[in-house]
Amino acid sequence: MTNAMRRTTALLSIGLVPFAAPLAAQQPVVIPPVATQIAAAVTPLPEELKSGAAVLGYTSGETLVTLREGTNDMICLAPDPAAKQFHSACYHKAMEPFMARGRALRASGVKGPEVDTVRFAEVKSGKLKVPAQPSMLYQIFGGTFDPGTRKVTGGSLLYITYIPFATTATTGLSSKPSEKSPWLMFPGTPKAHIMFSVGM
Repeated sequence: MTNAMRRTTALLSIGLVPFAAPLAAQQPVVIPPVATQIAAAVTPLPEELKSGAAVLGYTSGETLVTLREGTNDMICLAPDPAAKQFHSACYHKAMEPFMARGRALRASGVKGPEVDTVRFAEVKSGKLKVPAQPSMLYQIFGGTFDPGTRKVTGGSLLYITYIPFATTATTGLSSKPSEKSPWLMFPGTPKAHIMFSVGM
């Protein structure tokens, strides 16, 4: 497995959208303009979806808020556009309860795989809902974001299709990471998803 694939797998294994640490936890606190946050957040999306996506971000150092209401089914977030390792993710709104719960758990101090242990138990009990239909996530990680051009240089693009409880048997896909074909992560769990690596 290449270093890029290891980094991808590591990011996804800890929860896909690692937005646990708000900007307030970083020193010094510098909150980018709302327009910059929006432009950075929607970078993973196809052009036709960018203008209609809802965007989450920060107007203060601690509270994640809706910076822009959406007109389509996508929700986007880039926790820190100026970070040396840029990260932005956009996912279907059906995944928001699952994603929001992960953010809340990390913010409360729950770490690593324990976040999924809690979420999976809550899905099993019926407390937490996951979508019945496949849901897309678009993600860019690494590289740098240029507010002027609104482009990311040097990042990696990843497409993900969430299919809760999918298995290698139901999808016909391997759970072994591959650069040449899709593969399945977290098979048989509420977080099961198909990974598609795409070069930028």
